Amino acid sequence: MKHTLVVYVEDKPGVLNRVASLFRRRAFNIESLTVGHTEQPGVSRMTVLVESDTHGARRLEANLYKLVNVLRVHDITAEASVYRELAMVKVATATPDIRSHVMQLVDVFRARVVDVAPDAVIIETTGTEAKINGLLEVLQPYGILELVRTGRIGMVRGAQSVMVEPPDPPRVTDKTSTDDGNISYSV
Repeated sequence: MKHTLVVYVEDKPGVLNRVASLFRRRAFNIESLTVGHTEQPGVSRMTVLVESDTHGARRLEANLYKLVNVLRVHDITAEASVYRELAMVKVATATPDIRSHVMQLVDVFRARVVDVAPDAVIIETTGTEAKINGLLEVLQPYGILELVRTGRIGMVRGAQSVMVEPPDPPRVTDKTSTDDGNISYSV
């Protein structure tokens, strides 16, 4: 079963590497990984899609909490959630007739053309994995030159949120001098 884990982390260098390394060490393959800023400064959100049973997903969640920069982990698989993916597809359109057929398909799938060149068009589409796969299937006979997909992102429906408070920066609370003349700070 595919599990969608939402992981809130501190926005610092090396955090992505630590999270990905944890999945590697535990022998879990990440099917998709999407990372971006949140509405809170200093906090990033990772959406990780991984094939696992429920027990394995819980183990991953527990292990993620052991990482220093992880603030919150939430498995949204069993909750009412909305999932989307973004894809950009470059399709060969050698003749005006082919271009017109491709444009009709774009309209049917509620996608949009974002770039037109003499011999190709770039199509942007968002939706479920199944919708994007369907569009790719009908575009295949025309010649897909290039494809890029973001991977799954998701949110729990309704007013509930899995957000966390941003981390507080450490504060210096006490400055003392040591016997050897050095200054020591307490946090």
